[in-house]
Parts: sequence; structure tokens; C-alpha cells
Amino acid sequence: MLKLLFVLSLTAVLFLILLGLIRSKVQPKSTMRQRIESLETLDVQPGAFGQPQAAQPEARKPAGGIKQMLGALATTLTPLRLRPIIQKRIMLAGKSREWGVAEFFGSCLLGAVVMWLFALVMVRTATYAPVQKAMMVFLLGLLGGLMPVVFLNTTIQRRQKQIEHQLPEVLDLLCVSVQAGLSFDAALSKITARMKGPFIDECRRMQDDIRMGVVRRTAMRSMADRCGLEDVSLFMTSIIQAERLGTSMGKTLKNQADNIRERRRQYVKAQAMKAPVKIVFPLVLFIFPAIFVVTLVPSLLYLLKNL
Repeated sequence: MLKLLFVLSLTAVLFLILLGLIRSKVQPKSTMRQRIESLETLDVQPGAFGQPQAAQPEARKPAGGIKQMLGALATTLTPLRLRPIIQKRIMLAGKSREWGVAEFFGSCLLGAVVMWLFALVMVRTATYAPVQKAMMVFLLGLLGGLMPVVFLNTTIQRRQKQIEHQLPEVLDLLCVSVQAGLSFDAALSKITARMKGPFIDECRRMQDDIRMGVVRRTAMRSMADRCGLEDVSLFMTSIIQAERLGTSMGKTLKNQADNIRERRRQYVKAQAMKAPVKIVFPLVLFIFPAIFVVTLVPSLLYLLKNL
């Protein structure tokens, strides 16, 4: 048991170290950064605009070549059927501008390879049977490969919970602002300028998309897809229908705020109804044995003493 705990803790430490190295060294740059870098490193012809030819930094070529080579290798190894699934999960985690499909799959492969090597070194001097050694190598390699997946799923769940907690407050502020005389866009701009959070970040990104020429309903539906929550989808659908049909935006926001708060209230009630079932296992495993010890052991000791 102690060996297993030591292996798990060491695995977690190694994964965190590898994740830090990947994010700092191997992480591919976003499209915007690549375009900016390409513009900054353009060759300027002598005499053009009165400027001499800019010297190209030679020290950055090997690093860029290594990054491109690792990125191309990870892209080649990524299965085609998994790419849209991984991209969807990265988008739900809110890391589409920071992570890539090839980078994520490469981190899974790297974690599996490192844990396989670690397991081979560990079982080399152990006295286990060959079958036990093979199973340990396989399980540790699988654990190292699944660690990025677990981290991604945890990030998605945490982000969606934050959006669920922030959505009713944002809707109330939007409703009050629209009823006070502001338009929907102006109210949303005021809120995004004064608040922080994952839902606010998605609203700000939606506004940026609209400013860059994306159709309004398309930007709203893309925002709902990035959040991955039914409440956000219903909210965006109601806004699109209100703008298309010309209904009152204030009434629409008020109805949506009431509906979402009612849904949240029903969800809390459902979780409260599950509490008695979840309490049964701690009662049976921890509380009932202690009660039996306190109530029965003195009587048993008294009977054994008097026999």
C-alpha cells in the first residue's frame, strides 16, 4: 500500500513537471501570435522606405524548428476521429486559445512513455512475478496517459460550475440595466467592463466576434457551444428570438432570469433529496461501528469478567 501511494504521488509530481515543460517549451503559438511574429520578422529590402535590410536572428531558428518538428509529429500521431472530440473538450475547458489538439495528444503520449520508462526501472529490481510486472507497467503507462484527460475533465467541470453560479447574477444585472433604458449591447458592455469570470470572458469574446463582422446569432450560438450548458443555450436562443420577433428585451430577460433561478432552485432541491442516500455509506462504515463499540464493548467486558 505504501509503495502504491509513493508511486501515485511520484506520478503526480512527474506529470506536473512535464505539463509545465510542455506549456513553456513545446506549446505551439496561437495563430494571432504566429501572424504577428511573421510580420515582425519580414525581410526589408535595402532602400525600401529608406530602411536597411533587417538582420534575421539566427538563435531562434533551431528552437522554432524543434517546435515545428514536435508539433508535426504530434499532429501526425493524433487519430483523425479523435481530433474533433479533443477540440470540443478543449473548447469547453476555455483553453482553445492556449492549447491545441496536437499539444494535448502529445502530452498524453509523453506522460504514457515517461510512466512506462519509470515502471520499467521500478520493476527491474523488484521480485514480482512476470505477470505482475507486466500489469504494473501497463497500468502505470495507462495512468500517465490518462492524467491529461483527467485534468481536462476537471477543468471543464470547474468552469461549467463557475458559469452556472455566475449566470443568474449576470441576467439580473442585464435585466435591471435594460429596464433602466440601456440597450442590450450597452448593458452587456457595462457588465463585462466591471465583472470577471468565465461567463464574462465568453460574453466579451462574443462582443469581439460581432465587432469583427460575425453574424449576431452565429456569435451567440458559438458562445452557447463554448459554454456547453443548457441554461446558456436557452438564454441565447431567447435573445435571438426576441431580436428576430421584435419583442420586449426587458420582459425576455426578466422571464429568463426567473426561469434560470427556478431551474437552479429545483437543482438544489434535487441535490438535497439525494443527501440521505449519500449519508448511508458514511453511517454504515464509520458511525455505526463506533456506536456499537461504545454501547456493546462495556457490556461484553462486564460479561467476560463475571463469567
